[in-house]
Amino acid sequence: MSKDQAKIFVLDTNVILHDATCIQHFEDNEVVIPISVLEELDQFKRGNEQIHFNARDFLRSLDDLSTGSEDGELKESDGKVKVVVNHNWHPDVEVSFQDDCPDHRIINCAYKLHIDNPGRDVILVTKDTNMRLKSRSLGLIAEDYTTDAVDDMREVYAGSRLIEDVLSEEIDNIYASYGVEIEGVTAIKDPLANENFILRNGQKSVLVAYDPFEKKIVRVDKPTAYGITPRNAEQSFALHMLLDNRIHLVTLSGKAGTGKTLLALAAALEKRSDYRQIFLARPIVPLSNRDLGFLPGDIQSKLDPYMQPLFDNLSVIRHQFKSNDKRSIGINEMLEHDKLLITPLAYIRGRSLQKAYFIVDEAQNLTPHEVKTVITRAGEGTKVIFTGDIHQIDHPYLDKRSNGLTYLISRMKGEDVFAHINLEKGERSELAELASNLL
Repeated sequence: MSKDQAKIFVLDTNVILHDATCIQHFEDNEVVIPISVLEELDQFKRGNEQIHFNARDFLRSLDDLSTGSEDGELKESDGKVKVVVNHNWHPDVEVSFQDDCPDHRIINCAYKLHIDNPGRDVILVTKDTNMRLKSRSLGLIAEDYTTDAVDDMREVYAGSRLIEDVLSEEIDNIYASYGVEIEGVTAIKDPLANENFILRNGQKSVLVAYDPFEKKIVRVDKPTAYGITPRNAEQSFALHMLLDNRIHLVTLSGKAGTGKTLLALAAALEKRSDYRQIFLARPIVPLSNRDLGFLPGDIQSKLDPYMQPLFDNLSVIRHQFKSNDKRSIGINEMLEHDKLLITPLAYIRGRSLQKAYFIVDEAQNLTPHEVKTVITRAGEGTKVIFTGDIHQIDHPYLDKRSNGLTYLISRMKGEDVFAHINLEKGERSELAELASNLL
């Protein structure tokens, strides 16, 4: 591609904080980093959240690329990366946006490049919706960073299928023997690893899953985990995969009240003897990516509101039993001896989790890179569970297409060690289900 044909991509700070490797994904086009972006990144250098690690990684990469550069142009693959330091305001931008802030300086940089390069596409890449709207008001092309976004939400894997008009004798064979060959259920075509099926013929029905290890269609019964019994087909599928030690990565999606976290925690307690520790963690997404230091109180009072829903799920399980029941006492002992840890996800960073049952709640608030970071913490014998609702995202720069949970499901489906189920029916209460559906 000639220089005149190459596009110019101007990056906003939030793109870099989202993906520290972003400059590697613009092929042989030109990437521009406004000096305001570097100034903003400087504020994120210190800290233990993923955005702080991303800021440091990006700045180190930029420093490596700048070695030997004299004109501000840095080679990256077939394209170029340039840092632009000119802060002079273009009159069109100055009259439209009078406040001097980093967002307007970045827009000003992109606009001046647009004016100076009339024959080339200048594209501002930002995950900030408002900033894209402001840019377009000046006639600029502004796009979201979608390299790690799922293209079509209609293709997001649900983990289960309903198949009608199955032959009665085939259903009888499944009940007679726990597992049957794939050819024994003619209605199932090209099953994915650990995919679940509801087989019906009007009179009979059975729940099954494809076992990639045995290469068979196996019956899914209604398992019980630490006193918790599934109330619908999807919950039965969920417990089946959560209790299977051969499956090392599980994702549970669904709206509030479908039992995602409760089932994962109950399965962890049921399988506690197979693992050294149970970790129950969730990401903290406070005040538009500002860290906990902005909240009042000591560290524990800052964390309590974020961790309370996890303690609530534990209480549901514990309150099934009398206080002197060995299962209730067992939970208390696990908490006291750190065999069961409820903690912010950031506190897990840097640890190698060996033989742990690791549950990550509210995973829809993680970026794809953060999900990868979590999974790469998993040592030998560790099982990782991600739960979340892709329609209820608190992160300011993620949506149902670009969040880490959706990305993980779309990339991992079909792998033998991965299983997923979307829980559809709320079981918290009739009122909660009615509100979730109608309000």
